Amino acid sequence: MTPSKTSETAEQVPPARMRLPGDPEDAAIDEACRDLRLPAVRERFVEFAATARREQSSYKQFLLDLLQVERTDRDVRRQQRLVRAAKFPRPKRLEDFDYAKNPNVQPAIIGDLKSPTWVKEGRPLVLIGDSGTGKSHLLIGIGTAIAEAGLSVRYTTTSALVSELAEADAARRLSSVIARYSKVDLLCLDEFGHLNLDKKGAKLLFQIFTEREECKATAVATNSPFVEWDSIFNDPRLCAAIADRITFRCTLLQTGTESFRLQATEAHHAARAAS
Repeated sequence: MTPSKTSETAEQVPPARMRLPGDPEDAAIDEACRDLRLPAVRERFVEFAATARREQSSYKQFLLDLLQVERTDRDVRRQQRLVRAAKFPRPKRLEDFDYAKNPNVQPAIIGDLKSPTWVKEGRPLVLIGDSGTGKSHLLIGIGTAIAEAGLSVRYTTTSALVSELAEADAARRLSSVIARYSKVDLLCLDEFGHLNLDKKGAKLLFQIFTEREECKATAVATNSPFVEWDSIFNDPRLCAAIADRITFRCTLLQTGTESFRLQATEAHHAARAAS
């Protein structure tokens, strides 16, 4: 739909609430918007009415403009709620990733991962690379993009997840915690391989992967190649079962071995030495 002149003008005006002092109609509309939970309409209906009067817009166009601004506002607030619910440790966006510093990462592949299609299909994502190569940035950035696309996302580290599962098991509420993780559209599991799991921890983690297999997407960031996963789980059969669930139909993204942070530190020291 082509935006109307009224919409274009409204976008140029700061969304500050305008009120005519003592106007009973304004007060009634304000109260109705509050009751109906229409915050954007409540904030801007006077502004839109003034613009519509000036441009002689039809009643339908005026109503359409108000409904569109409310819908846009709700979409933005829902995106914000989903991003907050993901519990990312810090903000990272794919638009800020420096592809020039890591030619191993292809923008076209990242562009595909911004789309929620693979998440809706329940396909896994595995990011493998050394520390400082951008795995966490990509993991959080992809998770943020998926949350902004309207799907539920949850970020956690492997150690935090295993600890949460162990505590839930001890408190006899493991099933409810597993059920909660099984409902999330995308589980972003960072620092996979940074610790050696005992048999109990590995079994608890295995339950998460089993519940999510082929119905919910899981993204894993690890600095350990597949051949080293035996040392993580200390149980070859369990390791094989977990690897099978993570890698089946997965997208594999290798970020390489050259650390961004090390390069930045070396460049900083070189600049200071030259000054």
